[in-house]
Amino acid sequence: MEILLNEIKTCTICKDFLPYAPNPIIRASTKSKILIIGQAPGQKVQNSGIPWDDASGKELRSWLNVTTDQFYDTTLFAIMPMGMCYPGTGKSGDLPPRKECAITWHDKVLAKMPNIQLILLIGKYAQDYYLGKSVKENLTETVRNYQDYLPNYLPLPHPSPRNNIWKRKNEWFSHDILPILNLKVLEILKINTD
Repeated sequence: MEILLNEIKTCTICKDFLPYAPNPIIRASTKSKILIIGQAPGQKVQNSGIPWDDASGKELRSWLNVTTDQFYDTTLFAIMPMGMCYPGTGKSGDLPPRKECAITWHDKVLAKMPNIQLILLIGKYAQDYYLGKSVKENLTETVRNYQDYLPNYLPLPHPSPRNNIWKRKNEWFSHDILPILNLKVLEILKINTD
């Protein structure tokens, strides 16, 4: 795994399309139990090199009901975005993740993580890629129908503060989905700590 992670961290496949020098962000271990697949690092994460080191990460840790130490413990959580480098800014926020990362690296990383018990698909890019034709007509319906994808996947919206309007419109997410997410994470972490 370390050799593969070093290969990824020195990857320059899409350097000509990035606003900054490549800085692939990934954390994983052969012992990881839960895999978090988001879209791509933002500007702050690009600068710090620490995944989910922003307001979205704080919200995600709250959703998971885990401490910062637990979140960054690779024996518990692996973090592999769809695009591993900051893609730059577009008209209405960050650009979509570069497609080269998932195509080039995801299968190789997954093959090295035999202990993954749950993959959290955060946002539409991850859901479309991993759920394929079984994805619903939009992110809201995919998340609402989460049980269709268990036990392997659990689709979630992005925890960005920009999605507060979505969360207010879809209160069922906090009432129905977050307790399920908390229970699944707790069950998996208990298995890991026994």
